[in-house]
Amino acid sequence: MIVILRRGATEEQVNRVVTGIEEAGFGAHISRGEERTIVGAIGTSPEMRPHLMEKFTGMPFVDRVVPVLKPYKLVSAEARPEPTVVEVGDVPVGPGTFTVIAGPCAVESEEQLIEDARAVRQAGARLLRGGAFKPRTSPYDFQGLGEEGLKLLAAAGAETGMPVVTEARSPDHVELVARYADAIQVGARNMQNFDLLTEAGRSRLPVVLKRGFSSTVEEWMKAAEYVASVGNLNIILCERGVRTYEPAVRFTQDLAIVPVVRELSHLPIIVDPSHASGNRALVPAVCRAAVAIGADGLLVEVHPDPDGALCDPAQQLSPGQFADVMEQVCKVASVMGRAV
Repeated sequence: MIVILRRGATEEQVNRVVTGIEEAGFGAHISRGEERTIVGAIGTSPEMRPHLMEKFTGMPFVDRVVPVLKPYKLVSAEARPEPTVVEVGDVPVGPGTFTVIAGPCAVESEEQLIEDARAVRQAGARLLRGGAFKPRTSPYDFQGLGEEGLKLLAAAGAETGMPVVTEARSPDHVELVARYADAIQVGARNMQNFDLLTEAGRSRLPVVLKRGFSSTVEEWMKAAEYVASVGNLNIILCERGVRTYEPAVRFTQDLAIVPVVRELSHLPIIVDPSHASGNRALVPAVCRAAVAIGADGLLVEVHPDPDGALCDPAQQLSPGQFADVMEQVCKVASVMGRAV
């Protein structure tokens, strides 16, 4: 259940609603929009809901009370009528803009990362990505540089003026990653690592939450709810492809999920064409399609020497290829009324 306050509601009035929810034995979550404040009542039982709805509806500073039927309360579209814009550093991700996050799959060296960061920034990327902790299917594959990689990312981000997005692989990594990064990525293999989701939420940094490659949309939304449940609604959903029977691509890019998420949630959603296709030749077309279908951005892997990359070489673009993609993306975005 959510309580939507009228425009201009005071802090005292917000606290009255919070107190009423907590006195009934439930949790309260405050969400402040540009014009309205919404208070969610978490854990309300069906038998108590009519009583609480009647109580809050009678308050003169309450606009309306809405029962939330979805099992994910805080990230649902019912909980927040207007779409959420997530700020990563000083870069907005959400409606009206189209934000491109780019960089190498893995941080390999200072020279590699700086060259890459400069190239993607010049081409128009707004956020820098790179893996310092790499969850790999094989224990013998390159696992990342750890804290040294984080330091290199922070330095490259500072030099190019790009906030940094990087993955935390376990709950123990969150505090360390938060020292250097501007947003924490939770990868597909960790989408249901609930301890990691909770710790990432407690960091208060934006969380880029990838969809698990065998997960339903409801499972994805519930994973996001773990982050939101500890008071962090700065969540960016990332569609990175799902596992199907089709062997022609690494994963099947489920672009139809973008408008589906628009109906279900207020959170922004971006698309990762690199991991879905597994083939750099397919990435440009998927990038164009992601803009057209209404995604809020892209997560693209770029490497100064893709064929020599230590991680996923086949799917990474060269800086020149990325510049061409950005030119195409800008053209499609302008038709859609989006600013890149």
